[in-house]
Parts: sequence; C-alpha cells; structure tokens
Amino acid sequence: MFKLAAILYSVVGPSLAGSAVVISLVAGYDTLVPILIASAAGFLVALPASYAVAKMITGAKQA
Repeated sequence: MFKLAAILYSVVGPSLAGSAVVISLVAGYDTLVPILIASAAGFLVALPASYAVAKMITGAKQA
C-alpha cells in the first residue's frame, strides 16, 4: 500500500499545494513567505490524504 500512496502523493501533493497557493494569493498574501508557507502546508496535508485514499482504493480496514 505504501507504493500506491507514494504514487498518489505525486498527484495529490502538487494539487493541494497549488490550491493552497491560489487561496493565499486570493486572500491578498502576495509575498514570498506566505506563498512558501501555503505550499509547504499543502504538501504536508497531502501525506495523510494520499495514505487515506490508498487505504480506500485497496479496501484495507480502517484502524
């Protein structure tokens, strides 16, 4: 399941990071630091999200 989660992370990570950057830009934070924080937050949120999606795809039991 780790391989599937890693493959999903390569799609989910940039998607969530890009969405977070767009949200920060729309909110008016247009300097470097808020954009980097939003991008890092998106990549960090993508870790458990991709693992959860991999669990759903494989049908593994939820703990």
